[in-house]
Amino acid sequence: MKARLLMMVSCLAVLGCGQLPGHPKPGPEVPRPDEVVDFPTLYRQNCSACHGAEGMNGPSYPLANPAYQALVDEQVLHQIVAKGDPGTLMPAFAISAGGSLTDQQVDVLVKGMRAAWFKAGSTADQPPYRGGKTADAARGAQVYTTYCASCHGVAGQAAKSKAGSITDPAFLALVSDQVLRTVVIAGRPDIGQPDWRNDLPGHPMSDQEVTDVVGWLSSQRPGTQQNKTAGGGQ
Repeated sequence: MKARLLMMVSCLAVLGCGQLPGHPKPGPEVPRPDEVVDFPTLYRQNCSACHGAEGMNGPSYPLANPAYQALVDEQVLHQIVAKGDPGTLMPAFAISAGGSLTDQQVDVLVKGMRAAWFKAGSTADQPPYRGGKTADAARGAQVYTTYCASCHGVAGQAAKSKAGSITDPAFLALVSDQVLRTVVIAGRPDIGQPDWRNDLPGHPMSDQEVTDVVGWLSSQRPGTQQNKTAGGGQ
């Protein structure tokens, strides 16, 4: 018995406590969720399911669209990531707003997106992210006919359009006025939708035209009033 005990003690001395059953073996440890601070991992875990693996071709808006990154500034992007986007399915991610990410992780996501997808010099004459003008829905109907109807159908006949109806109440119930404004200005390159400069080649849309067409689209929601301020809310 003494010999066996001496042999066991000798083995423990040689192997060390690290080899005891149940003790973690050498190798990378899984970090705590709040300790993950690299952009690729945070984006993959929190954003890619909706916005696409590379910021494109997801079910939600393409964050890698340079026109979108030119439209929003870092402060706006930070607010959307941290607090969500009211009137849409975009949730809040900051812990302070009920999400799961620390302030540092939100900062990493925002700075990572800007570093990867923002292209300087692409904001000349671009209408602002939030509209400050008063929308005229009657003028907006004319703007729609000029810039949108060729793809989305003449108002009232949108079901026959090649790009799908954007006056369908079910669609309008899923998007806010700000989302409509964002898409009109920045486009959707992942599905072939042009931005404000290319809806009608050689005739970029003005801020007032964007505001008016968003006001008209918003007026197509059941129970809404026309001639409202568009793009300055959500």
